[in-house]
Amino acid sequence: MSDIRIEDDLYEAVNGEWLKTAVIPEDRPTTGGFAILDQEVEKLLMEDFAHFAKGEKKTNIKEMAYAIELYKKIIDTKRRNEEGIKPLLKTLEDINNLKCVGCLNNKAYDFFLSDVQLPFQAGVEADMGDATKNSFIILGPQTILPDTTYYLEDNQAGKQLLEVYKDMAKKALAFTPLSKEEQEEYLADTISFDALIAKKVKSQLEWADYVKNYNPMPLEEVQSYLAPFDFKGMLKNQYGDNLPKEIIVYDPKAIKEFNGYFNKENFNLFKHWSYVTTLLKCAKVLSEELASISTIFRRTLMGVEKDPVLEKQAYQIVSRVFSEPIGVYYGREYFGEEAKKDIVSLVKKIIEMYKVRMKENTFLEEATKEKAILKLSTIEIKMGYPDYIHDLYSSFAIEKEDSYFDAMAKITRLRSIDNLNKLYKPVDRSEWAMPGHMVNACYNPSANDITFPAAILQKPFYSIHQSISENLGGIGAVIGHEISHAFDNNGAQFDEKGNIKNWWTEKDYEAFKGLTKDMIDQFDGIPFHGGKVNGELVVSENIADNGGMAVTLAIMHTIPDSDFKAYFINWAKVWCMKAKEQFILYLLSNDVHSPAKLRANITPRNFSEWYSAFDVKETDEMYIPKEKRVNIW
Repeated sequence: MSDIRIEDDLYEAVNGEWLKTAVIPEDRPTTGGFAILDQEVEKLLMEDFAHFAKGEKKTNIKEMAYAIELYKKIIDTKRRNEEGIKPLLKTLEDINNLKCVGCLNNKAYDFFLSDVQLPFQAGVEADMGDATKNSFIILGPQTILPDTTYYLEDNQAGKQLLEVYKDMAKKALAFTPLSKEEQEEYLADTISFDALIAKKVKSQLEWADYVKNYNPMPLEEVQSYLAPFDFKGMLKNQYGDNLPKEIIVYDPKAIKEFNGYFNKENFNLFKHWSYVTTLLKCAKVLSEELASISTIFRRTLMGVEKDPVLEKQAYQIVSRVFSEPIGVYYGREYFGEEAKKDIVSLVKKIIEMYKVRMKENTFLEEATKEKAILKLSTIEIKMGYPDYIHDLYSSFAIEKEDSYFDAMAKITRLRSIDNLNKLYKPVDRSEWAMPGHMVNACYNPSANDITFPAAILQKPFYSIHQSISENLGGIGAVIGHEISHAFDNNGAQFDEKGNIKNWWTEKDYEAFKGLTKDMIDQFDGIPFHGGKVNGELVVSENIADNGGMAVTLAIMHTIPDSDFKAYFINWAKVWCMKAKEQFILYLLSNDVHSPAKLRANITPRNFSEWYSAFDVKETDEMYIPKEKRVNIW
């Protein structure tokens, strides 16, 4: 504990001494609660992969053999460096040989499977209107900069980042067969095309309003907007005459105004953009030099000093590609059944207390309360790691003669085909949103389920050796947070089956919107590291923090020897974070979560237990008047 009074700054009082001496790793943008756990899991699994690669350790999970083979290919820098850019040249040549939109239409399906950059993004996802079925979705292409706000005339950070991107692209283009003049032309056209995209696609703030992604549109209408691109023709390559009649348009403006950035007249702009962006996307699976060039922009954006060492890069890539098998391996090898039973019991206790609080809620009518309690009763709990590994990973067989690039290209195509094949199949509710080795947790409104990977179920979040008060302030509040997403400004619009459906009375929903506005106002405009919090962007996560604390504090009142001080202290430990300044500003502009320090300090102020635990008075910094305190759930 630091010498700062807890009544004035909970976060600094609990974490201040650690923050003074904590060192952010050179290859990461941050350290602290979540990040430290992630580093520990990473270190553990890196050691296992090193032993696997040398044949010093075995596992009976067959899919892990493919993961180990890919790991070996990544660390085989001799072959990677000898091959250089050669494995990608055929793809770049295919892009370069496009003479017109018709030529693109002929190659579009193959490009889509290979993840070559097209003038839109698309795929198959669970239908938000009917969560039992899958639908084909479409949205605009991704911009170079993280958000459309970076393209505003007065955004100096955006201008600086574009210069960094140009420098990175220029270095990568030097490896291609293009002449010096062509390299300059392709880069200039890429920046021009990207600027056109930025005028049409959604901002991060708009994406945060998740329900507005659901815009069903007849296929014929979507095709009319996308012409001269033959979207139907691309789909026909996959589905034959059994084309989807309806497409879910996630970003209506980008699709309806598609010709504002893609048309016959500026086809060369698109072609050069696709060439450059595909080059940079694929560079990470080529030589060491190209891979390092491809991370310049991201490292600058996040404030990261250098790339991870080769073995860590290899592990990080493999852990993403083979996320489910590695998560199952981690869970079986390192996650105790005793802890799993204890956490499942805690989740059920929190859900039951949530039901009690719903019954006692003062702004909901009985009809709405019943629907809310039904939703709580049907939440599915996914704890630790999946029981089995999906068949997809068994298809990722990697041949010894494959280059690293070839192996990744095969996997990319297999993933694309697997995704497209889901269209006419029912939604697989057994799929996990997160793997077992990830330090995180989530709620999925379309499935009405909560996922808690094994890796997060450790100190400071949870330990069988911590008191119940500490665990409630850690993993308990996180569990409550995820459950509360079922009733945040987005989740509240989904029913117990995961469908977008209005289950509220008009009066109740208006009251809820009023409380949501209060939550927006509580955070909006708070100065932070030279910027300001956008209360609307972060409101869903703040509602979840508020709900998670409310329900766990209610449980605290039911347990013997409850220690509210220990609860709040562990709450603050969970949000401990030290980060590079660039990363802090990046999060402030783009992340739907409030800054960690504000999550630690503002949420407790809404609850009377905070004031009684530390005798917080009006003269203390951590005090807010009762009339300004926000309690929703």
